[in-house]
Amino acid sequence: MPKMRKKADLPSKLCAACGLPFAWRKKWERDWDNVRFCSERCRSAKGKTV
Repeated sequence: MPKMRKKADLPSKLCAACGLPFAWRKKWERDWDNVRFCSERCRSAKGKTV
């Protein structure tokens, strides 16, 4: 069984759309290198200026 981690120990990135930091999620485990946006809202608004 894998060892539990604290949230502060998880990797994080900055969102390409809003610039806010977001943390690693289990659903992004296999694709973490390609994740660029913190949410679907930011992903869909990537071409629009804020």
